[in-house]
This record gives sequence, C-alpha cells and structure tokens, in this order.
Amino acid sequence: EMSEMSERSKQNVAHGLAWSFYVGYLKIVLPRVKKTMEEFSRANPNLPACRKTWKLHILIPLSCDTYDDLEKADSNIQYVTELTETTLARAGIKKRVYKHSLYAITDEENQLWHCAVEYATPLQTLYAMSQDECAAFSREERLEQAKLFYRTLEEILRGSKECADTYRLIAYEEPEEAESHFLSREIVWHLRQEHHEEISVQEQSHPPSPSTALDSAELNLQISVSDLPQPLRTDGF
Repeated sequence: EMSEMSERSKQNVAHGLAWSFYVGYLKIVLPRVKKTMEEFSRANPNLPACRKTWKLHILIPLSCDTYDDLEKADSNIQYVTELTETTLARAGIKKRVYKHSLYAITDEENQLWHCAVEYATPLQTLYAMSQDECAAFSREERLEQAKLFYRTLEEILRGSKECADTYRLIAYEEPEEAESHFLSREIVWHLRQEHHEEISVQEQSHPPSPSTALDSAELNLQISVSDLPQPLRTDGF
C-alpha cells in the first residue's frame, strides 16, 4: 500500500534518478576529474591554473530545460576541447567511454575562465516525462521533482568520500525574461567563489560573503518534509 501511494505521488522518481546518476556515472568519473584537469594544465601551461576549479561543474536548471550545445545556450560559453577520456568495461559494454568537455567562459570584463561543465542528464528525463501524456507528469510536479533531485544528489555526494572536492552543483532558476548571458554569469559566479576559496586557504583569510545563488537551505524551505521519499520498511533500510 505504501509503495502504491509513493508511486502515485511520484515521490521516488527524483530520488531514483539521483541515485542512478551517482552510481552509474558520477561515482565513476568524479574521482578522475582532478587528474584529467591536471594533465590538461600541464599540456597548456599558458592558461592560468586554479586548482579549486578543477572540478566537474554540474548544471541543474530547475526548469529541467537543457541544451545539447552550451554555446547555443549562451554565446559567452565556448567549447575548448575534450579532456582525457576514461574507458571501462561496463554492464556488458566493452570499452565504454566517459569524458568531459572543457569550456572557456567569458565574464563581463572579457576575462576567460576555463572549466569542465555539463548538465545533469537525468533532468532531460524529468522534462520528457512532463511532455509525455503517458507519464501524467505536470509542470508543477516536474519543478518539485527537480528540487528533490538536487537535494537528494547533494546529500549523496556529501556522504561520498571518493567524490569529495571533485564537483560543484549549480542549481538555478532561470529568469522570467530571457537574458542572453544569464548562464555564463551563473557559472562565473561559482568559479569566482572557488577561486576565492583557494586564495583564502593560501592567505588564511576570512571566507567570502554568503552566496546569492540557490542552495540546499533555500530549497529546503520550498519542499515540505512530506514530499521526501519514505522508506518502504519500518527498520529504515
């Protein structure tokens, strides 16, 4: 009965997508991100190196609307190259390839910031479900699921020692009126925060001012406890 109630309310959709994204992808690629970024930095000594930005920056638009080509989403985001790929045998697939794209982000002062960035691909599933009559998934439900996906993924990654300091989740709500460079500004804001964190460690100075971007605390206020997926067993496993 509890399982049927959970299925009807679609509480397990985002929860399952977050775990699948972590186990099937992030847990595999994140521990290797810093090594690939270091290799790129050694091969390109002319580019400024900020080790705090040597992470995979994961975009999480709460609208679930993603672009296959980031350059079309924002002209201030330009593709640079592919980072060193990882090849593994996975679920019967020989030599499955995992790789990330490196981008150059131009800020308002025409300064270039280099980082590995991509969308959280499960958001495409949530978006497609809201467009498919068979899924009976409304836009309102999609928004709640996107919030829940972010919170669940953040919690999973926070508890993963092997993925520590290898990622940056960038959750955001797009403005009602289209802004041509909204996405690049959002990414650059996070890159600056990471850069300040590195400087703070080096100089042992005070941390930067609080973020104005979306964080889990804000999302906690937007989602009631009853919206969270509940365990099907009373012992909590």
